[in-house]
Amino acid sequence: MSGEGSKRKVVFMEKCTKYFKTYDKLILANADFVGSSQMAKIRKAIRGKGVILMGKKTMIRKCVRDLLETKPELEVLLPQLKANTCLIFAKDSLSEVKSVIKTQRVGAPAKAGVFAPNDVVVPAGGTGLEPTQTSFLQELKIATKINRGQIDIVNDVHLIKAGQKVGASEATLLQKLNIKPFTYGLEPKLVYDQGAVYSPSITEEDLLEKFKAGIANIAAISLEIGYPTVASIPHSIVNAFKNLLAVTFETEYTFDAATKFKAAAAATPVATVAATPVAATTAKKVEAKVEEKKEESDEDMGMSLFD
Repeated sequence: MSGEGSKRKVVFMEKCTKYFKTYDKLILANADFVGSSQMAKIRKAIRGKGVILMGKKTMIRKCVRDLLETKPELEVLLPQLKANTCLIFAKDSLSEVKSVIKTQRVGAPAKAGVFAPNDVVVPAGGTGLEPTQTSFLQELKIATKINRGQIDIVNDVHLIKAGQKVGASEATLLQKLNIKPFTYGLEPKLVYDQGAVYSPSITEEDLLEKFKAGIANIAAISLEIGYPTVASIPHSIVNAFKNLLAVTFETEYTFDAATKFKAAAAATPVATVAATPVAATTAKKVEAKVEEKKEESDEDMGMSLFD
């Protein structure tokens, strides 16, 4: 028996090592209350998108430690492997894998002693229970009435709150009413993506938005302090072009790219406005805006084109 156990461990470690070397993305999930038949359906559903590895945390941690020399980025996973978990490896988009996992859930009855994953509300109306069960419902402080030989619940009853431990009476009532209030499946807890870990609630779109915001912040800081970076260089080039263009409009100097702008500006008709107080005020505002834009262009990045 010990020999068979050792053989299984070797096979598991080889599979674990292969997956960590092959895939650079994974979802760490809890598999509480997920049966073997349900797990088989999940494996089939994600086939072609990813693979599932179930195992003890000690063995997975050992596998990760053995790979640190060649894949040091895996170290961020070690603090997260605190319980026997399920690892779902993927090469491509993790959002597809998460979508599949979300759909692969099954209904389950409430068992006494289990912490409720969600609120449970018993709806008002007929229960199908005989009048002899009235005392049982009264013990749970549920208002009832007899209607056509069966018990009716008068109002909706918030029987169990999320996170609350299910009591024996609540579990028995839900069983009597044939209500399966909970659904179970793989619960994503953490996403690992090429050395980075983050919450599974964050989508790829969220990551792109955060990345764009970070680039914009770097570009703004670089422009403010006059320190060029990859993020700020495009803005610096555009600002320099604006400065050169402004010079060509004020002097005889020109260049090919500026000629196109000057030709377009010359071809644009200027509307004549009657000299009314309102028109005069508007014209002054426009002139002020133009002047302000020129000053911003001249002073962009805190340095002049001719410094």
